[in-house]
Amino acid sequence: GCLVLEGGAFRGLYTSGVLDALMEANLNFQCTVGVSAGAMNGMNYVSGQIGRSARINLRYRHDSRYVGMHAVRRNHGLIGFDFVFGKMDEVPDFDKQRFFDPKREFYAVVTNVHTAQPEYLGKDYGGSMYQAVRASASMPYVSKPVPIRQQYYLDGGCSMNIPFQWAIDRGFEKIVVVKTQHPDYRKPLKPHDAHAHTKEDIYRSEYPDLADALVRANARYNQECDTLAALADAGRVFVIAPSEPVTVSRLEPDMEKLGRLYYLGYEDGKRETARLQEYLKGQEDEET
Repeated sequence: GCLVLEGGAFRGLYTSGVLDALMEANLNFQCTVGVSAGAMNGMNYVSGQIGRSARINLRYRHDSRYVGMHAVRRNHGLIGFDFVFGKMDEVPDFDKQRFFDPKREFYAVVTNVHTAQPEYLGKDYGGSMYQAVRASASMPYVSKPVPIRQQYYLDGGCSMNIPFQWAIDRGFEKIVVVKTQHPDYRKPLKPHDAHAHTKEDIYRSEYPDLADALVRANARYNQECDTLAALADAGRVFVIAPSEPVTVSRLEPDMEKLGRLYYLGYEDGKRETARLQEYLKGQEDEET
């Protein structure tokens, strides 16, 4: 099956909790695809390291090398990827051998700033997987585009928030989606005013398609959520989402709220494990 991980910056602590519960239940998916924080979480899931994502985010949330102006100066963005990937060897060692095992696929979703289309970079794409995840999690407006293979990329969420359709198109029968917002959550839609100056205009001259994609981002996200809800109701995909509304912001500073969100994910994940195993069992029954 395929595991699909939504982004959401520090709301990704919910995903960290869910994935720890899945790993404890020994649920290891053949393929994992993640957007932004989902890609960062996905790396530690594929490497099989329970608690690692949460430890990094909770231990270093207020370290300016990880989040803040020091990170901006060093990394051209709000998140210090050089710092956090450097800490791969510290909190505890990142299990590269297990992560790069060819039996388990992993894809980071990135947005090409020229085409404004999502691209899916797997372990075999020919470049650094760290660079792919860095691009996937480089938030627009506060990050410089990341160079990969003579192209430039930003956050996968600029073009694709929840890549369940990619998993369907790849032919996966069983698809499990971890969201970072309550199932009922939808983003507010901005009234369209062709003459108004918007924050997207900073990309208008150099990357016009990206500017257009960002203007449409909230409407696209809501459409993705509506489609996903219908697929979940039909039993085509299995969705794990926060069981209560999420009040954590993308760059939440409140450590207590972050810790609570992690445990919400962990408890939701544990509670859904039996139902999830039943959903996945259908595939085994079909194959035998």
